Amino acid sequence: MIKAALTAELFLRDLVVNAVFQVAQELVEEVDVEQPDPGPRAVPRDLRVWLARLRLLEGVPFGHLVADPALLPPESIRFFYLDRGWTDALVEGALSVGTVTTPDRAALEGLYRTVREEVDEAERLVRLPGWTPGAAVPAGPAGPLSGFLLRSRLVSGWPALHVRGYAQDNLRLSPPVPDDRVGEEHDAALGRLGLLRLERLAPAVLVALFDGVPQLVHVEEPRAGVQFGVAETAAGAGVGAQVVLRDPATGERYPDGRSVDVRFRKDAPGVVHLGATAADMLARIRPGGPPLDSAEFAMQMLQFPYRAVFGDRTLAGGASLPPGAVFRPVVGLAVLRERFEGGDRP
Repeated sequence: MIKAALTAELFLRDLVVNAVFQVAQELVEEVDVEQPDPGPRAVPRDLRVWLARLRLLEGVPFGHLVADPALLPPESIRFFYLDRGWTDALVEGALSVGTVTTPDRAALEGLYRTVREEVDEAERLVRLPGWTPGAAVPAGPAGPLSGFLLRSRLVSGWPALHVRGYAQDNLRLSPPVPDDRVGEEHDAALGRLGLLRLERLAPAVLVALFDGVPQLVHVEEPRAGVQFGVAETAAGAGVGAQVVLRDPATGERYPDGRSVDVRFRKDAPGVVHLGATAADMLARIRPGGPPLDSAEFAMQMLQFPYRAVFGDRTLAGGASLPPGAVFRPVVGLAVLRERFEGGDRP
């Protein structure tokens, strides 16, 4: 009986060791030798990068992140903090697979501090877009981690979404910068945070992890070429469209926000009647003046990538969220127990 138990224990240990080794080998094979590296460390570079990716939740089953689909319904976004204690325990658990004897465990415990510091450093090296070989790399102890999960058709429709997080809200600057005017020139003033991970976990699910806690988050359509578009408006029981006009002399929108409704062809929903729409634009821009030429009409129809802004809505004059609007889980322990155990405990 004892022999059978020992055999089963050895078999289980070998199974776990082989499984972890296989996963580590698959992830290490993805590591590019051209990736940034601060130099020799106590922990081998490939292992440092693998552990850093593990701390960024790579390879963690999605069911361990979202216990039930009702916690992330369609067309929703969930912001969160990442518990450093949990991710440190994840790393320690991965390292403990290689320990067999008590001296092994004692030696590993003595190295935990060094490993944590070096993995802190490697965490910022996993994703460094635009880095050139030989350039300086981020360093220093790791701070708080935060992020969001987004489940939306936006993710599947625009796979190359731009995500930015800032430590400062642009409306708190002096003078304030409008949301649609924030650009790369404001990165320093707003304290743009590093993006440690940005990945699609499913066709319509996106995860983002920030190096810090943002006060402002932008999710924006990819900037690719010139695009034309209109703004949707409610039109009775249906949906209409509108164009906010620009001054042909400056290209800027009119301060009074003047706009025109888009005309559509009769019995052809969704097909824009260009002539009628252009005539309405002319009446609002320069009544009685020469008609709009093709360049002027194209300028009016230009639409920059849509940007969703998540920040303090009270800074823009909006009301604070009511208590009932704060996210509350709708799946209780009783529901999960019934689902996984087949009924309540006696």
